[in-house]
Amino acid sequence: MKGSILSQCGRTALFLAFLAGSRPALAQQDHMFSQYMFNMMALNPAYAGSRDVLSMTAMYRNQWGGVEGAPQTTTFTLDMPVNRERVGLGLQLFNDRIGEYNTTGAYASYAFRIRVGDRTTLALGLQAGASSFRADLASVRTDQGGDPAFAQNISKILPNFGTGIYISNDRTYFGLSVPQLVKNRLTDYDSGVQRARQRRHLYAMGGFVVGLSPTLKLKPSALVKYVEGSPLGIDGNVNFWLADRLSLGVSYRRNQFNSYESARVNGEVYNQDAIVGIVEVQISEQLRLGYAYDKMLNNLKLFRLPSHEFMIRYELGFGKNKILTPRYF
Repeated sequence: MKGSILSQCGRTALFLAFLAGSRPALAQQDHMFSQYMFNMMALNPAYAGSRDVLSMTAMYRNQWGGVEGAPQTTTFTLDMPVNRERVGLGLQLFNDRIGEYNTTGAYASYAFRIRVGDRTTLALGLQAGASSFRADLASVRTDQGGDPAFAQNISKILPNFGTGIYISNDRTYFGLSVPQLVKNRLTDYDSGVQRARQRRHLYAMGGFVVGLSPTLKLKPSALVKYVEGSPLGIDGNVNFWLADRLSLGVSYRRNQFNSYESARVNGEVYNQDAIVGIVEVQISEQLRLGYAYDKMLNNLKLFRLPSHEFMIRYELGFGKNKILTPRYF
């Protein structure tokens, strides 16, 4: 990358990188999506096979569009039930870029599914995989030359595994997970204060659907996030489904920070709270499209730039009776 987010924007850009979840930071490191309800495989391996069909989802997020080095994240997930729906298998591919940091990885998921009612299934999940973490630090121009933290580039392979639990039926779901348990070291540089490592993320998720009329349904959901050393982060969402084909929703996100990332820019404290508008369209029983528009709730001009997020999901059933319309979760 020509130029650097650090050299162009100085401390403000460094703060942006921390807020967006840059890998050496102490707060959220996992990639973030406003449409988290379509990225459940990345959050909880027990989700694999829960839709009872072969389900494929692709998502792309462009955060703070127009800012060089701002976060861009792409994911593709695939999952399906096997062995008479008693087992779920899944695959997750992702690429996450921010400034000079680039992470590409793949994880495979296995979920053991237990019927606990006529329509309710309890799943216990495991996932394993690895990511390639790269940082082009030597190209960064700092205020003071010779900074040992930027003396050489970083290239590491980070193996990891995680676990989760997920219970669901056609109207309700709840899950709890820790997708990455290993605290890999991200750099060999030791500042004498803290060495950058991957942090464990704990997720709790839940949602339900209730009919308000024959053509209108309400679907609230929530995602609670906890990272070691940081307060809770919360995503709350409310969607209205019209005729099971069009969904309009709004979300509020409050991200977690530790004392360092609640730091000041030009003497002022900024948060990463955001309001999100979401539109979903069920084109057919198999195809669904989604779009999310994020707007930050602070007075820092750089962070006021909008974020855009796109989703496409396609599903293949093994018979007409296998696809329920719509598949809410």
